[in-house]
Amino acid sequence: MGTRWDGGWEHFEHMADIGVRGFGATKAEAFGNAACALTAAVADLDAVRPLEAVRIECTAECDDLLLYEWLNALIFAMATRKMLFSRFAVRIDGKHLEASAEGEPIDAERHAPAAEAKGATLTALRVAPDRDGWAAQCVVDV
Repeated sequence: MGTRWDGGWEHFEHMADIGVRGFGATKAEAFGNAACALTAAVADLDAVRPLEAVRIECTAECDDLLLYEWLNALIFAMATRKMLFSRFAVRIDGKHLEASAEGEPIDAERHAPAAEAKGATLTALRVAPDRDGWAAQCVVDV
């Protein structure tokens, strides 16, 4: 767990919470990588096998709020299904997002979750083009 920069995602400091940031050539790719950062904030992303797919849909009036809705939908799926996700296929069409999140049931011994994501917040919420494509970020309450 911790900050990883490989062009896909990273964490950023924010008091007691944690910032998640995803990057991508497209907005959808940046949203998928922000979701990877979300999982990596609570467990070892590389230890989560993509064994089961869960469909997630959400809608919002703007890109920033769409990211907020997306991450909160993932957090809800993680909590109610008792799963972690490591692979994401995201499609954004205007104000609507459809995605497949692939993961597996939480194995406390193998995944060693360090925290529980409680919710994405509006703090530092931003989706915008950057020099290499798109960046999508917000602070997550853990």
